[in-house]
Amino acid sequence: MVAVMLMSAGLIAMLCVAAYTLAVYALPFMLGLSAAQFAYHTGSGFIGAGLVGLVAAGAAFGLLALLFDTLRSPILRLIVALIFAAPAAVAGYALVHGVTKESVPSEIWRQIFCIVGGGFVGISALVRLAAPLPGGTHPFADVATRCE
Repeated sequence: MVAVMLMSAGLIAMLCVAAYTLAVYALPFMLGLSAAQFAYHTGSGFIGAGLVGLVAAGAAFGLLALLFDTLRSPILRLIVALIFAAPAAVAGYALVHGVTKESVPSEIWRQIFCIVGGGFVGISALVRLAAPLPGGTHPFADVATRCE
């Protein structure tokens, strides 16, 4: 039992690192997935729904990256970073819940692990997005240079 709990803790840590790395893309992915599901249920088929989801995700990421890049007020930039970090926290919670579902028998401890994991992913994503990178650049600098 102890070995399973240690393996679960290690897996949670690795998945939180992956969620931290991919946190910037959580909101566009969720919006794209929702748009694709809507398009599919209105009769567009798999290919049409995939294209709609891809366009919606790209537009959401581009719009929020543009807002983050053009806004100069730290409060407004923090709000945009919070908009990006909230779905990352939800994804971190769901990630930890999926991993601990079978390995943690107590529902209370499972919820504690899920809340801590989701909070860690959300706060780390917020810190990553809100803090300027060394050299005065921002987290979307690599995207902006690729688009030019």
